[in-house]
This record gives sequence, C-alpha cells and structure tokens, in this order.
Amino acid sequence: MTYSEKVLHDLKIKNPNEPEFIQAAEEVLESLAPVVDNDPRYQKTGLLERLVEPERQIMFRIPWVDDNGEVHVNRGYRVQFNSAIGPFKGGLRLHPSVNLSIIKFLGFEQIFKNSLTGLPIGGAKGGSDFDPKGKSDMEIMRFCQAFMNELYKYIGADEDVPAGDIGTGAREVGYLYGQYKKLTNRSEGCLTGKGLSFGGSLARTEATGYGLVYITEELLKDHGKDISGSRVAVSGSGNVAIYAMEKATQIGAKVISCSDSTGYIIDENGIDVEAVKKIKEVDRKRISAYLEIHPDATYGEGSIWDNVTCDVALPCATQNEINKEQAERLADTGCYAVCEGANMPTNAEATQVFLDKNVLFIPGKASNAGGVATSALEMGQNSIRSSWTFDEVDAKLKGIMINIYYHMKDACEQFDAVDNFVVGANIAGFMKVADAMMAQGIV
Repeated sequence: MTYSEKVLHDLKIKNPNEPEFIQAAEEVLESLAPVVDNDPRYQKTGLLERLVEPERQIMFRIPWVDDNGEVHVNRGYRVQFNSAIGPFKGGLRLHPSVNLSIIKFLGFEQIFKNSLTGLPIGGAKGGSDFDPKGKSDMEIMRFCQAFMNELYKYIGADEDVPAGDIGTGAREVGYLYGQYKKLTNRSEGCLTGKGLSFGGSLARTEATGYGLVYITEELLKDHGKDISGSRVAVSGSGNVAIYAMEKATQIGAKVISCSDSTGYIIDENGIDVEAVKKIKEVDRKRISAYLEIHPDATYGEGSIWDNVTCDVALPCATQNEINKEQAERLADTGCYAVCEGANMPTNAEATQVFLDKNVLFIPGKASNAGGVATSALEMGQNSIRSSWTFDEVDAKLKGIMINIYYHMKDACEQFDAVDNFVVGANIAGFMKVADAMMAQGIV
C-alpha cells in the first residue's frame, strides 16, 4: 500500500459517517499520489496525515427566539483546516443540509482553492443548519447575533476571516459584523462580504461568477475555442449563477438556462439576467416566475442537466448535482467544456466521464476561486484602511483567475497529465501549502 493509499484508508476508518469529506479527500489524495508517493520527506514528516486533519473543529449550539417568542436551537460549525500560508479563510453556509461532513469537505477544498489564488490565506469553512428562507429580518438578526456570540471567540483579522456563502449574504454579514464589534469593541476586517459603507469591497458581489467566466474564457482560448457565440448552460440562480450569466452575456456568449431547487428555465432566446435578478434578489420568488416575463421560455421540474443541450456547462448550484448519466449525456450531445461554479457540483463518476471523453473540465477549487480571491483583496483594503475602484478590483480578479489557469496547466504538464485539470489544480494548490508546512516544522 502506498503512502497516499494508507492515509486515505485510515481516513475512511476514522471518519465513517462523513461521505462528502471522504469524497473530497479521495479525489485530492489520488491526484497527489505522483507527488507524495515519490518523495519520502512527506511520509517522514506525516504531512498528509496533518493535511487531512483539521487544525481545529468547533461545534456549538445557537439558541435564538423567533417572532412568536418560540425558542429554537440550531447547531453551528467552524472548521479551521489549515493556516500554513495565512489566516484561516472561508465562508459561512446557512442551509438545512449543513453538517460536519459538508463543512469539512468545504474546508478541505478551501485549502487548495485559497492556495491557488496566490494570496496568503489558509483554508476554513463554517455554517449552521439554520434555514434563512421564510424568516423575517428580525429573526435573521437574532440568529446571526446568537451565532456570533460563540463564533467571535475563534475569529479575527489575523486569525480567521469568515465570509458569505449559501444563505449568507450582505444582510447576514452585516448582522454578524455588528455583533462582533459589540462583543470585541474592535473595528477590523474580521469578516468579508461587508457592505461598502463599512469596509466592503467593490466587485465582491460579482467576483465568483465573473471569475468563473474569466477562467472559462482562458481555458477555451488556450484550446482554440471562443466563448463568444457559444451556448452556455448555467445551473442555479443565486449569486454565483447570476453574475456568471451576466459576465458570459457581456462577452458574447448565449446563456440559455438557469434553475433553482424547484425546477429550471431554458430560454433559447438567451436568459434575461435582469429578470432573474429581480425574481431572486428583489422579489425572492421561484424561478418559475420567469415565465410571467418571458412566456416563450420553457420551465421544467427536476435537473437541468437531464434536459439542456449546450457547448459549455457552468454548474453553479450545489454539490453533486451532475451524476454519471448526466455527464455522459452532456458529452454525447456536444458539450466540450465544464467549469464548476459551485463546490464539487460534479460527482466523482461524472468527473471521470468528462476526463475520459476529453471534455475540458476545471474543478471548483480553481474555477470558483474568484470569490475568495476578492475576499482576500477586501482583507488587504481593510488592512490599509483604503479602497479600490471596481475596475481595479475586477482587473486584479481577472489576473488572478488567468494565473490560476496557467499554474494548473504547468502542473498538468510537469506530471504527464495534460488537460487533466483536476490533477493540475490539486498539485498546484498542494505544493505551496506543503512547502510552507515543511518549512514550519511539525506543528
């Protein structure tokens, strides 16, 4: 049994009830085998064993009171996975599906994603099984304050800087930040995704979606293709999906789909992004309301990936949304590029289908790194008590995403895995973290 196989074997025994975390670890460790199995320094220092075990994982109760005076108790998490290259950095997810396995999977992925940006930030993730849907502003505020009453003990500008994620937008970040200031009496960059009036960064809202399109555009360009004029299928209708659709449309692509948890829209005339923004960000309605504005579009229930035909797929909804059969269908109907906007939206079997069928594929740890990259730029602006223009941040974002692509490509070529960007992303992200961990000793 090789070193990487032994670590994975032991990890499965130690974490038998954490399928999402094991899935992420298995993909990474298999990719890293050519590096770690041929360098005895890593085994001698137990580097992989340290890499797959969080530095710290915190679980706590969150008691809060609804508008009717009823007490609820949710569970909160913060998994601080690796700080070798900088303070912990990663979002806070508020969703009923949240559990320790999902937070660990997201935190583990965040290590490599943050490393790929080239910025000095470590990997972490947090959240709660609280569902913000259907809650009043006052209920959201009371929950966020209760969440921060415990979380504040473990975060800070030079320790751990959480951000938004699914269910955690500008409103939630504002309430969290207000409670942090009240508890600590400090005004510092302890959270990113803040409002512009109290330390937020321009372009942060757009960053993950825009960054996804920038790296997709570079991938296609490097392979003799042009995103302009291509048919692009997007899943989801949250922040990432909306701004991926917006940027793709701006550079000449034809975006033909979006979705939410109830169903999907296919509009062969091109998705009306402003209509989707109003439906999801203002009216907070289901995506089926799109038909009230564009009755010629098609609405269906189930998965968009069972029905859409496209050149480029940008899955931006949630983990494991594309399975093996759907991947085969996409490849067989002409899709030639898939770039993940969500975290691990393609399951392991589907990813292998794309690689086997020579569909250009970039994993989320690289292609959706634009959000955390711009969060790190927000941290920098907070540190110098200044702010940059939208165009300045956007230009830095585009440069970071293009650099990520070529770092992945170089790693692919170095380890004889041309165009296998799963391997390229994992190795490129790993090398920086591994070098830092080796240099800092066994800690």
